[in-house]
Amino acid sequence: MEQLTLKPAQVLFMAFCTGLIVANIYYCQPLVVLISREFGVAESKAGIITFFTQLGYALGLLFFVPLGDMLEKRKHIVVTTALAVCFLVMAAMSVSLPMLCAASLLIGATSIVPQLILPLAAHWAPAHNRGKVIGIVMSGLLIGILLSRTISGLVGNWLGWRSMFWIAAAISAVLMVLMARLFPRTPSHFKGHYGTLMRSLVTLVKEQPVLREAAAINALTFSSFGLFWTTMVLHLSQPPFGYSAGTIGLFGLAAVLGALIAPVIGGKADKGNPRVAIGYGLSTVVISYILFYFFGASVVGMVIGIILLDLGQQSVHVSNQTRVYALLPEARNRLNTVYMTVSFIGTALGSAIGLWVWEKSGWTGVCITGLLFLAGAFAIYALTWRHTPHKVIV
Repeated sequence: MEQLTLKPAQVLFMAFCTGLIVANIYYCQPLVVLISREFGVAESKAGIITFFTQLGYALGLLFFVPLGDMLEKRKHIVVTTALAVCFLVMAAMSVSLPMLCAASLLIGATSIVPQLILPLAAHWAPAHNRGKVIGIVMSGLLIGILLSRTISGLVGNWLGWRSMFWIAAAISAVLMVLMARLFPRTPSHFKGHYGTLMRSLVTLVKEQPVLREAAAINALTFSSFGLFWTTMVLHLSQPPFGYSAGTIGLFGLAAVLGALIAPVIGGKADKGNPRVAIGYGLSTVVISYILFYFFGASVVGMVIGIILLDLGQQSVHVSNQTRVYALLPEARNRLNTVYMTVSFIGTALGSAIGLWVWEKSGWTGVCITGLLFLAGAFAIYALTWRHTPHKVIV
């Protein structure tokens, strides 16, 4: 096996890259109003670009991330980033909404680079420090998600929506050059063709109980996460709050604490039993929903709930990732494909169910539904306690 040589500066650079590249997926969301005006369509119709971006990301997770186990990893990352640059330029130059939708689909599909960097970081991190390294890289990713909408809204209002895509293309191009120079070269050991690679995903699901358990728990936790962030906008825009979109966006800054605490969570996962951290994380998310239920009309209650929600969700996510990446070093990209695809499906379902529940029973129904998701996660956690290893295998 290669000597593990990942340096602290490289870990920070990986976190920096994940944050800036994952932002490509979220830049479009605050720009919908500006885009609708330019193309003369309703905001609801222009909003379809966010769907195409998310669809592209899901497809990229499923079909492109596994290639990291078959191709040289640094080259795979650099080439994928180069394609993202091309499609960001395509978006900036779009002359119609259909062209922008096509560009959005391709931007999503090629902005899966953070999900290629995470297995790379896990590969080169010392076994005793892997959880902390994953936590640091995850912090960069989460901060990128949280700040991308704010930055995009400011740039769009100041310079126009096309400028945001031009800026994103320039940032990604610079990162592409830096990653080519600074990331370690990492050969892959998979022998076979693409069809064999994809079929092996099914084999991994069948043969790895820890993967199945981690993905299922994460999907239900992500469902509660997506449920909240989708309906929170509706909740805060109505009485007693009546906040504007800009003010509502500021509530997302409360979640930055959860992003910053991810390395600490990862460090705890390194000390023997990441499953314990998962239990604490699920409990924390439950507490956040109890606060949302009883103090949903209070700004203080909402802010504290958001901090706890993100903290708990990151505890579950980072600890599960640490367990999954420890299973088969030669298959980390495919393990990540299964884990993240199932998690992403959970987020999407949580968002969709949240909108339906909001229409039927408002904020109370949302809180109860979130607790039901978490009850399901706890059930899996409890039922699989005796049947999955409690210690990370390295």
